[in-house]
This record gives sequence, structure tokens and C-alpha cells, in this order.
Amino acid sequence: MEYTFYDLLKLFGSLAFFLYGMKIMSEGLQKFAGDRLRQILTAMTTNKVTGVLTGALITMLIQSSSATTVMVVSFVNAGLLTLSQSIGVIMGANIGTTATAWLISLLGFKIDISVFALPLLAFGIPLLFSQKSSRKSLGEFIFGFAFLFIGLKYLTENAPDLKQNPEMLEFLTQYTDMGFGSVLLFVVIGTILTIVMQSSSATMAITLIMCANGWIDFRLGAATVLGENIGTTITANLAALTANTQARRAALSHLIFNLFGVCWALCLFQPFLGMIEWIVSDVMHVTGETSVLVPIQLSAFHTGFNICNVLILIWFIKFIEKTVIKLLPMKEHEEEYRLRFITGGMLSTSELSILQAQKEINLFAERMHRMFGMVQQLLRIDNENEFNKLFSRIEKYENISDSMELEIANYLSEVSEGRLSSEGKVQIRAMMREITEIESIGDSCYNLARTINRKRKEAEDFTSQQYAHLDEMFRLIDSALTQMVALEEDTKQIVDVNRSINLENEINNYRNRLKTQNLADINNKAYSYQIGVHYMDLIGECEKLGDYVINVVEAHSELKTAKKITT
Repeated sequence: MEYTFYDLLKLFGSLAFFLYGMKIMSEGLQKFAGDRLRQILTAMTTNKVTGVLTGALITMLIQSSSATTVMVVSFVNAGLLTLSQSIGVIMGANIGTTATAWLISLLGFKIDISVFALPLLAFGIPLLFSQKSSRKSLGEFIFGFAFLFIGLKYLTENAPDLKQNPEMLEFLTQYTDMGFGSVLLFVVIGTILTIVMQSSSATMAITLIMCANGWIDFRLGAATVLGENIGTTITANLAALTANTQARRAALSHLIFNLFGVCWALCLFQPFLGMIEWIVSDVMHVTGETSVLVPIQLSAFHTGFNICNVLILIWFIKFIEKTVIKLLPMKEHEEEYRLRFITGGMLSTSELSILQAQKEINLFAERMHRMFGMVQQLLRIDNENEFNKLFSRIEKYENISDSMELEIANYLSEVSEGRLSSEGKVQIRAMMREITEIESIGDSCYNLARTINRKRKEAEDFTSQQYAHLDEMFRLIDSALTQMVALEEDTKQIVDVNRSINLENEINNYRNRLKTQNLADINNKAYSYQIGVHYMDLIGECEKLGDYVINVVEAHSELKTAKKITT
């Protein structure tokens, strides 16, 4: 078989198609699905067992463990699944993919989902040009989904066609009599073949051909199958290259899971093979069918290995999670999507549940203060790339604030359904008000960033005096936010809101003074009317942000008063 440099370029182009589809799919999913899909997936993965069953079912339906793990990475990247939930689904995908091996060995065909890609694009194109944001996001998701499978199809088509040229591997017969060294060699060969083919099912077909032709025996075929389990993890890791740290952790957990499985299988290789041969031989003897003995043995080995691996490692999901977190630490510029203190489920008492929610609200306030700090930096950035990078980070924080508000509110609603004292009900109401106002702070920060971005497109810049006034207004807002966070963290004393009220009055007075001065400066041609509009948009949004801060402080004061009455 001749494989030219042009063919290699087509292979890399297919990989680019695949990665682009992954990116578009993830972004569209995050915009459109939001909390609805996350709630469905969360309900389907409420515990280890249901997570595994979900992964197995999805993989059996779409006939591709690679596609399942890629989608799981996409969901983690979009914040729709936690890392521990994704590990359970990936474990299930390893079981589900064995159904494909049975189809290959018994029926000799595999469902190709890529045939639906072009019709999907026909449905997606009208949505992509829709004026409604939700429909447009759905169109992006459909396009990404279609591109993803087209990319996978092209990867298979443009890879070296080993499936149609199995004679290329006939030279392997000279390496079959090296004892356990041959087993290790064929594990490596199975890994490399699957990485090249981008399909463990295709590699399984090659393995069956080699066994049927007598080039290798069942023992080495099983070793190749073990290698396929390692090689199949490359697809998810490729998909995670453009994803966030959590998504890369999910992909790495897939690799660790399969590597551990291969290690224990190699340690018990001969006994495990003997058990499979004994079971299959008895079954085949009963049915009287012996023509597909080796394919059935390989399929049974594949299924038995993955089921045993899941049964062993399902109890160590938390350990795997901690391992990948240690191996891939969170980058400084990234922020965890998930809540830190509310981890799911109700606590034993409503008092402890309220305390848990309050810790999460404290963290919420700190994040919004950090978000405002980014806005302050954004105002002074001149470099285009740095500006876009920080603006994207602010956008992500705005999405985080929306999600945190909803999840904390849902949690408090569940707490309120329990038995609460009258003081406890007052605390719940105050906390509900807090999270609403803190989320509004996030909205204001995002509005400030958008205004700065719009101003950036103008030919004219702010004057030095305008920058000085903005710096002073930002300083006042930062002081108010610092005081708000300090009060949120104060768990022992009744809140003294006087300082926050004084800061709010100072912000209002400064806004009024700058508003009057802005009109005079425009009349005196100190700067253009459009620059004056952007300038006052920033000043006015800062004043609104100050109002939200004082609302948070007042709500927190009610909360502390209720706690004082309780104690």
C-alpha cells in the first residue's frame, strides 16, 4: 500500500475538521442546553451505577465508544457534567463498545452514524441564521455534532488502510514465539493500530482477520484487544486538546482507567484466558457452532475484561478523580464551574444545610469581586490579544454567576421544604435575596466589559481626565465590594452597614457630579458626543453596581439578625 505525503496532509486535515466540530459542538451546547440538559444528565448519573449504565446505553445506541467519550468530554467542557460523573459514564462506554465487537464477529457490520451528518446540516443551517439566540445556539450545536462525526469518518478514511490490506501485517508471524514478550509486543501493536485507525472496532476487525488467517493465535489476539483499549482513549484526549482543564481531566481518567485494566489483565493473563476459553468452548459445544470459535472467544474476552475492570474500579472513582486533579492542576486563569460547598444531596439538618449554602454565597461574592477586578484591568489593556483573552474570561464568569445563582436557589428551595423554624425561614428569604443581588453584580460587571469593548472600536479614546474619573469611580466600587465580601465572611457579629451606606452615598454623589460635568465637557468640545455616551454608560453602570452591593449588605444584615435571634 502506498501512503503519500498528500495522504498524510489529508489525515491532519481530517483531524482539524474533528477538533473544530468538537469546539463548535461544545460552545453551542453550553449556550443552548444550559441547565436543562445538565439537569437531565445529572438525573441520569445520580450515582456510580446509573452513570455506568448511561455510558453503556449511549455507546450501544451510537455504536462508538470514541463518540461517547468525546461527547462526555464536551459535556464536561461545557460544565454539564462533573468530573466524577464523567468517569462513571466513560466506564460504561467501555462496556457498551463491546456490543460492537459482537456485531462484528456475529453479523459483520457496524452502524455508521456519519451518514446522518449531511442531513443534520440541512436542519441546522436555518437555525444558524435565526435571530433568536437559543435557536442559533442549537444550530451551532447541530453543526458541531455533524462536523464531529464527519471528522471521525474522514479520520478513518484517510488513515492508512490497514483493514483492506491486512497482508501488511503478515510479517508479525515471526514475533509470535517470544513467550510473554510476544504478549507485550501485541499489546503495543493493538495500541498503535487503534491510534492510527481511530477506531477500536476497525482494529478488532483486523485482529479477527489475523486470527482467522492463522497469523496469530487467540492468546495474541487477546493481547491485541488489550492494546485496543489503550489506543481508543486517544480520541477523547485529542478532543480535549482545545477544552478546559476539567475536560482534559475527564479524558485522562479514561486513559488511566484503561491502563490499570490492562495491567491487572496482564498479571492474570493466562488464568483469565483459560476461563474465557472454557466458557466459550462449553457454550459452542452445546450450540454445535464451531466455525466462529475464535471471533466469539475474542468478543467474550473483550466483554469479560471490560465488565471486570468496571466492577473493580467503580469503587475507586473518587481516587481516580483525585489522581487526575493532581496530575492536571487547574490553570490560574480558569475557574471551576461547579459549586464547592454544595455537592448534592440534603444534609441531616436544615441548620447545617443553611450553613453550607452560606459558605457557597460567600464564595459567590468573592468571585464577583474578582470579576470586577478583571473589568478594572480591561479598561487599561491596549494589546488586542490580551484584551480578547480577558474579555472572554469575563464572559465565562458571567455564565458562572448565572449558574451559581440557579443552583444555590434550587438548593435553598429544597431546604425550605424541610422543617424550619420561623427564624430559619427568614434566613432562607434573606439568602435568596443575596444571591439575586450578587448575580446582578455579575451582570453589571459584564455590561461594563461590553461597554469598554464597544468603546474600543471607536477611533477616539477617553481623555486623561475621563480615565482619572473612571479610576476614582472604580476605586469606590472596589471599596464597596471589599466591604461586602468582608461582611459576608463575618459569621460572628451583627453587620454594621453604616460604612457600606456611606460608600453608596459617595458613589451616587460622584455619579451626579460627573453627569453634570460630562454635559459641560461635550458642549465645550472636550470630546465627542459618542465618547461621552460610552463614558456615562460606564459611570451609570457603576452606580447601579453600587446599588446591588448595598442590597446584598442589607440582605446579609437581615440574615445575621435572624441568626442572632436564633442563638
